[in-house]
Amino acid sequence: MATNHLLEINQYGQSIWLDNLTRDIIQSGELKELVENQGISGITSNPAIFEKAIAGNVIYDTDIEAGIRSGLPTSKIYESLVFADIRNACDILRPLYQASNRLDGYVSIEVPPTIAHDTEATIAEARRYFQEINRENLMIKIPGTEPGLPAVEQVIADGINVNITLLFSVESYVNTAWAYIQGLEKRLAEGKDISRIASVASFFLSRIDSNIDAKIDAKLKKGVDDIAVEAKLKAVKGKVAIANAKIAYQEYKKIIRSERWQALAAKGAKVQQLLWASTSTKDPNYRDVMYIEELIGRDTVNTVPPATIKACADHCNVSESLETDVDKAYTLIENLKDPDINIDIDNVMDELLVEGIDKFIQPFQSLMNSLEEKIKVLSPV
Repeated sequence: MATNHLLEINQYGQSIWLDNLTRDIIQSGELKELVENQGISGITSNPAIFEKAIAGNVIYDTDIEAGIRSGLPTSKIYESLVFADIRNACDILRPLYQASNRLDGYVSIEVPPTIAHDTEATIAEARRYFQEINRENLMIKIPGTEPGLPAVEQVIADGINVNITLLFSVESYVNTAWAYIQGLEKRLAEGKDISRIASVASFFLSRIDSNIDAKIDAKLKKGVDDIAVEAKLKAVKGKVAIANAKIAYQEYKKIIRSERWQALAAKGAKVQQLLWASTSTKDPNYRDVMYIEELIGRDTVNTVPPATIKACADHCNVSESLETDVDKAYTLIENLKDPDINIDIDNVMDELLVEGIDKFIQPFQSLMNSLEEKIKVLSPV
């Protein structure tokens, strides 16, 4: 029988989560099989995933009809569908959650992306989602925007698990890590238990390379007279996201060595794991599993779409790669400032955050529109 390389990755202290959730994989038993035998130990979802799951699928029609009969508005019908899927996924992962001492076995759901810039609304929705879904291995996804971080701090203080999403820059990751720590400190100061709370910081990868590669291709297309300059530009392609992630992990190590973190750890706090997101390779010239192979390391998570999971199970080269070539990673990021390359990475990260929120809002609105259409079709005349 062929080796499943996902199981090898688990041995290096990294969890593999599935970046996909549909009712089909719950009802068919596929999700249970992935969790019990294939090395999958968590799930992330987002509006784009739910749009694909619900829009063209009759499996949800009975529940939509029940929502219509109860006179529910579209937003509540959406929640009834999604919350049911999330609860069922949480139940499948619960044994793993318990066996791992609550380090693993989480299912993530996003608060509506339309409130990404509203701190108070984000806190209110995170509390409501956690209460209504009512599963302790649920993680609420909150964007790592400037208004998102105070929400993270408060929600952690409330005892709610949080997946901070849409992190691109190392600085935004560090800010997120301290928001988690401040939330734990606040909870501890209130005399409450901090040992049952978990958090991941979702650091996005392929979108960084897609953005920077496009900028490099534009420079190369204009024409570069100097062979050395051309070589410099080509040397950066497809390399920035992984270098950036390796640097973020070094920051993580500094944070967990800090006195503030050590004081929390002594009270039972769990480390906030770095989670690698956006891990399907967009450029066919790159290895299809590079965002997995090159970032394997302890206390991290990689959330992977189904096609990349199959590819990795089949042909990932597994080694403790996250801390190899770290010096080269720092050099590569520094080299972006070279006048011949001239890419402002801070600018790129800002662009990606704005785009990232749009990429969640658009499918969320599209999902609501297609659900409304479905409600019209299924409504009795």
